[in-house]
Amino acid sequence: MRAPAFWAGGGGVMPLLLAPFSALYAQATARRMARPGWQAPVPVICCGNATAGGAGKTTVALDIGRRLADRGVAAHFLLRGYGGTTKGPLLVDPATHDSTLVGDEALLLADVRPTWVSADRAAGAKAAIEGNARAIVMDDGLQNPGLAKDLSLLIIDGGFGFGNGQIIPAGPLREPVAAAAARCQAAVLIGEDETGALAQLPPGMRVLRARLAAGPEAAMLRGQPVFAFCGIANPRKFFATLQESGAVLAGREAFGDHYQYDAGEIQDLLAQAEAARALLVTTKKDFVRIPPQFRSRVTVVTVTLRWEESAEIESLLDPLAQRVPIPA
Repeated sequence: MRAPAFWAGGGGVMPLLLAPFSALYAQATARRMARPGWQAPVPVICCGNATAGGAGKTTVALDIGRRLADRGVAAHFLLRGYGGTTKGPLLVDPATHDSTLVGDEALLLADVRPTWVSADRAAGAKAAIEGNARAIVMDDGLQNPGLAKDLSLLIIDGGFGFGNGQIIPAGPLREPVAAAAARCQAAVLIGEDETGALAQLPPGMRVLRARLAAGPEAAMLRGQPVFAFCGIANPRKFFATLQESGAVLAGREAFGDHYQYDAGEIQDLLAQAEAARALLVTTKKDFVRIPPQFRSRVTVVTVTLRWEESAEIESLLDPLAQRVPIPA
């Protein structure tokens, strides 16, 4: 799915025409969020955002999961599994499950820590706890009231911000920024604040800053011509990351977020890369959506999160880590 161009801003008539539907959407979200959620006996950390689409939630969740593991905390990931068909609760097995069942983000998370997919977040949390989880890190779910959160982070893509500032369908917001921020203990800005998003946050809200950096495999692409493709919420970020790492972008192709590739499309991309005498490269998130028989011919470039001050995220995790129950 591609977001409408007017969601990014610039005015136009469509946001005005859709405004009545946005008001209904906002009212429905507010009513849903007024319901109390189940309070888990272990700390629950939510990496959420105010907008539809990617803002870097999975990358932040991965970082937090690793930090908890470094503290000896048995953290499990929990998410809806967007793009997959299962309702769960289901413990993801990367060896037997694919993106059509559990979604692409679930497969990325499951490479790091035990990961549960569940449309019912409370049921997923209960299953994870039965599976010996001592902390739960949610990828998305800020607008899902089923599970009470102990720490909520509002993830903001610095390049997109809050788009045109309108509620779905007139804009990308799932709810007003103020409402989302009120349930969060801090915001995480990824990249530079190119749209003035920070000015829309409540005064005094704590802001942590981070950026995306290419993984270690990108060093091998320095000076190399590459043909890049991806189906993520903000393809521009991936293309820019490649260029910043020193790769020569000989071609690019952007697909809709969570796009499921078929054999013909990958064959066409391989032909374009060959014509440009370039390596065909994509994201790890896209790689799991490629038909298996083509994966050996596609190079994956991962991204990692670099905190401006890592002590700040650690300070938010400190009190939660101290509350982790000791196994009987």
